[in-house]
Amino acid sequence: MRILIKNGHVIDPKNNRDDILDIYIEQGKIVEIDKNLDYSGGELEIIDAAGKLVVPGLIDMHCHLREPGYEYKEDIESGTRSAAVGGFTSIACMPNTSPVIDNQAIVEYIKAKAKSVGVVNVYPIGAVTKGLKGEELAEIGELKFAGVVAVSDDGRPVMNASLMRRALQYSSMFETPVISHCEDLTLVDEGVMNEGYMSTYLGLKGISKAAEEVMVARDIVLSEVTGAPIHIAHVSTAGAVDMIRYAKAKGIKVTCETCPHYFTLTDKDVDGYNTIAKMNPPLRTDKDVEAIKEGLRDGTIDAIATDHAPHHTDEKNVEFTKAANGIIGFETALALSITYLVNEGVLTMKELLQKMCLNPANILGLNKGSLGIDKPADIIVIDPNEEYVVDVNQFQSKSRNSPYHGYKLKGTVHYTIVGGNVIVRQKVLL
Repeated sequence: MRILIKNGHVIDPKNNRDDILDIYIEQGKIVEIDKNLDYSGGELEIIDAAGKLVVPGLIDMHCHLREPGYEYKEDIESGTRSAAVGGFTSIACMPNTSPVIDNQAIVEYIKAKAKSVGVVNVYPIGAVTKGLKGEELAEIGELKFAGVVAVSDDGRPVMNASLMRRALQYSSMFETPVISHCEDLTLVDEGVMNEGYMSTYLGLKGISKAAEEVMVARDIVLSEVTGAPIHIAHVSTAGAVDMIRYAKAKGIKVTCETCPHYFTLTDKDVDGYNTIAKMNPPLRTDKDVEAIKEGLRDGTIDAIATDHAPHHTDEKNVEFTKAANGIIGFETALALSITYLVNEGVLTMKELLQKMCLNPANILGLNKGSLGIDKPADIIVIDPNEEYVVDVNQFQSKSRNSPYHGYKLKGTVHYTIVGGNVIVRQKVLL
């Protein structure tokens, strides 16, 4: 298929493009980007992008596809379809599957399944420790050669500091980033939401911000001692942002991400024992939300990830203490970021794309996130001003656990193109 995208406002942070341009695609790659391109002939699809933005496909460096083992929540086919509708053309899936992604066979299974039924690029993330048990390092070298783009025990912290130090040292030999789930379980102590006024009001056991911040501090120190890079997942507290800002100023090799729910929601959304708002790390306070926004604004926070975490309705429709942690995020992340960051002046659209395209690609070492000549044509066409009401019943995901049902947001994806193949055309998944 040959594709000509006409008259779109092209924004590409890596190549410093910010202009009305045309893009010509052939054999899955970008062939030419310029004004007033003129191509014709058979099997040429012309996309009129006038009044819309044409940008690199989004990259989600932190999601859960649940396959293998939990296909009743999500699988690779449904998850990638959900990602495509949300504008993601590349996603990196976490290893807390069953069995865990801690060996070559599981990595190869995910890659083969994604190639067979997936509609976007899928990059597995391997486990730091065998079985996510935090007792023995996984075969990180084997995982790297099998095709993982990072290692993480996400969903569980690596509590043993000596083991984490060895993981950093070993992973750096293979130029494989370690993504740290920063949580001190001894400080969590059966807590189920942020510790503060709201937890007291609801009579629920709280989780101190210290549970996250203590581990952020530890991992920054370990990164400095080893000289190995560390990536901090789903940052949620003002203290964590401050420590990462300080570490970066010292030249320590630390990067981090946050998620849309940490700059749009607070622990007040748990009121009424709302299990949809239960997640890990928990929703924090207004002060933390403002700190997250400032961290995004000043560059302390490198990336915005979804932490897409599908759950069956039965796993949320229980008592709050028993409910599963997490929300789905593929289909709302871009619109939430446009509505709450770009439209509120926190980030420019170019800066947002750095955090949702270029920086995730750079952290994971992917040849993605930009619109370069001869690069794979992973492109989305979006209308940042088009308003819509979120309806979870229209989602492509198998799950419905989103706290944004009924929200009015701005930013719709009209086209998603992956490797030159149109996956979403005029807001319709093909």
